[in-house]
Amino acid sequence: MNAAVQEGGRRRLRAGVIGLGWAGQQHVAAYAADPAVDLVALSAMEEHLLERFGEEHEVPGRYRDWTQMIAEAELDVVSIATPTFLHEPMAIHALGAGVHVLTEKPMAQTGEAAARMVAAAQQAGRVLDVSFNHRQRGDVTALKEVVDSGVLGTLYYAKTGWLRRQGIPGLGTWFTRAESSGGGALMDIGIHMLDMALHLMGEPAVTAASASTHAEFGPLGRGGSGFGVSQLEQGAPFEVEDLATAFLRLDGGGTLLLESSWAQWIPHDLCYVTLYGADGGATIEWGGDPAHPHQEITVWTEVAGMPAELQPAVGEDGHHAAAVASFLQHVASGDPAAHDGSLALRRARVIDACYASAQAGTEVAVAR
Repeated sequence: MNAAVQEGGRRRLRAGVIGLGWAGQQHVAAYAADPAVDLVALSAMEEHLLERFGEEHEVPGRYRDWTQMIAEAELDVVSIATPTFLHEPMAIHALGAGVHVLTEKPMAQTGEAAARMVAAAQQAGRVLDVSFNHRQRGDVTALKEVVDSGVLGTLYYAKTGWLRRQGIPGLGTWFTRAESSGGGALMDIGIHMLDMALHLMGEPAVTAASASTHAEFGPLGRGGSGFGVSQLEQGAPFEVEDLATAFLRLDGGGTLLLESSWAQWIPHDLCYVTLYGADGGATIEWGGDPAHPHQEITVWTEVAGMPAELQPAVGEDGHHAAAVASFLQHVASGDPAAHDGSLALRRARVIDACYASAQAGTEVAVAR
């Protein structure tokens, strides 16, 4: 391991990033801006991206082969921001080499793959985190403080969703191929809303799922980022869902409704989480016309026996930088056993049950 130190004698962490698409670029910027980190290596298949971000952030190690980067760069931490099917082999390889790992969501294509990643982290004694960057939003943080204060009382019901008017990410690419992505809208953006809702509710266990999936836009070449009909790549059929809904049973009797869509006949994109408690309710919502987007957070309860509507103060959104900072804090804690990817594995198990339920047409228990 590298022996570079900061003032005060603390050694800076040596960081690398695999994958330089949009998400990978956010990780690069976060590491580059952190004074406790030396960003020493990047890996990507695209030479122009390696050159661009290597030069921009003065990164000495630039690799087309990610295994070579792990072998040679003497990393302490690495972010994996690649297509979903690569998360498992890359994470297990890096963990086995003694490197702490932060992967992009979703954790893996299946719960079983995610479980193998957790086992590798436990065996290596290294941190394994998954970047659920949307839980770093200012409104999510504010609402979590409300929940933790007890204002809402016992939470027994919640609704959450991310609905896009037109936003299938790459018709004909790995996003819409089942083998490489593991799923469609539910796996891509529904996982964010599932994470936010369970995080806000205090991490109740999901015991069963009853779900449905639909593919009404993608197979026709509709719903991509452009307008009208897109030409799907020859030999690359649309194999995943563009809309999913799920009824989730929670340990203790609570319920959670989850919906996600890449394309749907609605006016504008919409994201929301609504919580129902014995002593109050609350909602966060954002979306709308991109030219005039809205964001709101509201709490309904009673004060001195009178109905009250509260508007909690909302701080700035943390984005990927906050997710990276959280990962680095977990590494610095010296307690990798507490951050071995188990929480993200529970999310993956829920997604598995949703897809199994949609296929079987019946409720399915969530694996433990």
